[in-house]
Amino acid sequence: MGTAKFEIDGKSVELPVLRGTDGPAVIDIRKLYAEADVVTYDPGFTSTASCESKITFIDGDAGILLHRGYAIDELAEQSSFLEVCYLLLHGELPTAAEFEQFEKTITYHTMVHEQFDRFFQGFRRDAHPMAIMTGAVGAMSAFYHDSTNVNDPQQRMISAHRLIAKMPTIAARAFKYFRGQPFVYPRNELSYAENFLRMCFSVPAEDWVPNPVLTRAMDRIFILHADHEQNASTSTVRLAGSSGANPFACIAAGIASLWGPKHGGANEEALNMLAEIGTVDRIPEFVQGVKDRRYLLMGFGHRVYKNYDPRAKVMQQTCHEVLAEVGAQNDPLLQVAMELEKVALNDPFFVERKLYPNVDFYSGITLRALGFPAEMFTVLFALARTVGWISQWKEMIEDPSQKIGRPRQIYTGAPARSFVPVDKR
Repeated sequence: MGTAKFEIDGKSVELPVLRGTDGPAVIDIRKLYAEADVVTYDPGFTSTASCESKITFIDGDAGILLHRGYAIDELAEQSSFLEVCYLLLHGELPTAAEFEQFEKTITYHTMVHEQFDRFFQGFRRDAHPMAIMTGAVGAMSAFYHDSTNVNDPQQRMISAHRLIAKMPTIAARAFKYFRGQPFVYPRNELSYAENFLRMCFSVPAEDWVPNPVLTRAMDRIFILHADHEQNASTSTVRLAGSSGANPFACIAAGIASLWGPKHGGANEEALNMLAEIGTVDRIPEFVQGVKDRRYLLMGFGHRVYKNYDPRAKVMQQTCHEVLAEVGAQNDPLLQVAMELEKVALNDPFFVERKLYPNVDFYSGITLRALGFPAEMFTVLFALARTVGWISQWKEMIEDPSQKIGRPRQIYTGAPARSFVPVDKR
């Protein structure tokens, strides 16, 4: 603990300097407005810590992502998504007995109310799955109002379990509605990822056959997207929650934020880029266009990770496993993706600028190989991120220093002026 001295207009203010477990020092500016009558200006809040958190740590320069202290690649290789859910929610990995109980709780909450299924019929038949997700999750508070009291710890945990459990069911229904196919009910004997894949791809006309390679890939994708610190959608969830809004409304707000192409839509944009390239023989022309700044490069580099995205390493391996399992020979777009990856990893232009393929590049390819259309990519992101959102929301609610979010501004509009009646203007 140290202090930072701030002087302006003859006033001198000493501000405490805080230090977390890791990361840069933090100047506590909470008293700045009261003592010096000034506020700070930080568009995008890129230099502002909005909260204290024990959940996720990112070191973008070193390429580190930790969940409760555990490295993301270790979790993706050795853990399961539901175990990571428990870790994010409770702070520690579960014992065998704790995990058995948690898994059972989530499994037995996967059904949605039968009346809830009718809610989907109100959307246009060609509605984007993310539009359905935003509306459907927001509507959960109308069906599960017995767990909306944010001041009751038991209700907070029940709502967390409900969201983690029901999100795959809602996501699969959004997909089925988009496809014009009948809804598929969850099965309690299946794992979380296997259940989701079955609800998405099972049809009455033929039996659905599970594939361990594809199930493990789906589970890894969920783990890699479970939480990512104070990004736009997580900050949205916290900001909405700071008003005391119920958790279902807060998660719906997070989904709406995630929908943007600069955030959750990045893997869809990466796939759109591959579709624009079209064929392998057009890659040299495209790469040259990127160098000449004529074409936008999507799915490479990262705003936070200035080195290699640690999630991309695991996602790359998973991507190649899935492609080997399903065979990418007949899909020109996947062939373009693999060839572009080779170029990016070897071309000095990409290497020197650290434009490595990121998690969005590999996840988009993998999800396509699994059978999902681009419209479902952000839905799957939202499904996985739900546990991060609800963990961050829960942490915020239980933080005694939490206040309603209320950013400041620099006002550059008209000064005070008198109203003139319309006949005299």
